[in-house]
Amino acid sequence: MSPSTPTWNPNLYNDKHAFVFAYGEQLLQWLNPQKGEHILDLGCGAGQLTYQINQLGAEVVGMDQSSDMIAKAQSLYPSINFLVGDAVDFSFEEKFDAIFSNATLHWVLSYQKAIQAMYANLKSGGRLVVEFGGKGNVQLIETTLKETLAKHGYLQQSQIQLWYFPSIGEYSSALEKVGFRVTFAQHFDRPTALADEATGIKDWLAMFGGKFFDGVSLADQEIIMEEVQEILRPTLFTEGKWYADYKRLRIMAFKD
Repeated sequence: MSPSTPTWNPNLYNDKHAFVFAYGEQLLQWLNPQKGEHILDLGCGAGQLTYQINQLGAEVVGMDQSSDMIAKAQSLYPSINFLVGDAVDFSFEEKFDAIFSNATLHWVLSYQKAIQAMYANLKSGGRLVVEFGGKGNVQLIETTLKETLAKHGYLQQSQIQLWYFPSIGEYSSALEKVGFRVTFAQHFDRPTALADEATGIKDWLAMFGGKFFDGVSLADQEIIMEEVQEILRPTLFTEGKWYADYKRLRIMAFKD
């Protein structure tokens, strides 16, 4: 939900990367939505978790920068209010009891603006429950991709900063700076199985790393993705499955 956000393919996202919202179901237990609460699902994607929040009785709004994702969400769950919006610049007349965000905030490079917007749109006493990529997330994949791009002469693409993966201290301090009270923060490893045993890393790169291939010929894209996958095979292919080297940051904070 920032200028770095890719153009999403909702069908590829749902078919081969369902782990994104599947893991998010665990975060819903943290959110613990209550009947009648007004909740924002920030970076809602195709709306699967938004729907679950709704089913628990909350009045939920799903927001995402991708118009394709919002169209998909609206088609799947027509009774829920979905809208296109940017995490760094949003404002609602009615403030929220809670803001929930899963696997989104690492796309937001202007994270201070996003934090300010989240704070401004919460009621006093409202809570923030978020999970996203933390320090070291997909480090093996990103480093290997950038080195391979540079090797093939794509120096500009190899220097792109696509994601923001902060430490606990860095993000907690940024939250506290605007007035949040951080009550829990956890940074943990979560190796994540990818769907296809033949093309797992290539599929992941196509879904989440497309920006790195802007200006790269289609032929070279295939060569580079294949090379990255083979370089990573000894470390990220285990017992017949590909794994992404995920490290997640999970935080709960309150607006006093």
